Amino acid sequence: MPRRGSSCGMRCLLCTLFKYILTFVVTFAVVAVVLWLVFRPGDIKASVDAASLTQFTLSSTTANNLNYNLTLDMSIRNPNKRTSIYFDYVEAQALYAGSRFGFTTLPPFYQEHKTTKSIHPVFQGTQLVAGGSVVTTYERELGEGYFYIDVKLYTKLRLKAWIIKIHRVKPKIHCALKLPVPGSSNAAFKGTKCDVDF
Repeated sequence: MPRRGSSCGMRCLLCTLFKYILTFVVTFAVVAVVLWLVFRPGDIKASVDAASLTQFTLSSTTANNLNYNLTLDMSIRNPNKRTSIYFDYVEAQALYAGSRFGFTTLPPFYQEHKTTKSIHPVFQGTQLVAGGSVVTTYERELGEGYFYIDVKLYTKLRLKAWIIKIHRVKPKIHCALKLPVPGSSNAAFKGTKCDVDF
């Protein structure tokens, strides 16, 4: 009888331990799913609402110097119901035919949930652009009446839901713009949606 009792006691102990472990695993899984559903950020939305290209000339007499003046009005939408966003760092780059010609950083900002924030990157100056393909592309697009310019935003974010903050989120925003040649009579710039890579 003592042996049976001790054997049953050991089995009961193992069974109880297994139940506790199973309960812990199931509870942890449920909590993890709930937290994921709560904190999972919906992709932010970005667009260029207005763009002004007042100068874009390529001087190839001595070197490929690009003189440019590009101003953008952009909108960033936080569609999340519970998550607000700290934009700790925002870097904007302008590229033409694969060559970067403009660079600027924007002030950090905080965005509440379900709100839209306007930002205004400005690219102005002179930049040496390398490669014969840039000259070829420039001459072709000048004749067509439109320049195709890429604007990319590199960001560092913190997500906040209630009192919990999630760090080190670095989405990239890419905007492919079709801009009329300055001084041309071509159709004005149309608002453009941007791609967001989380």
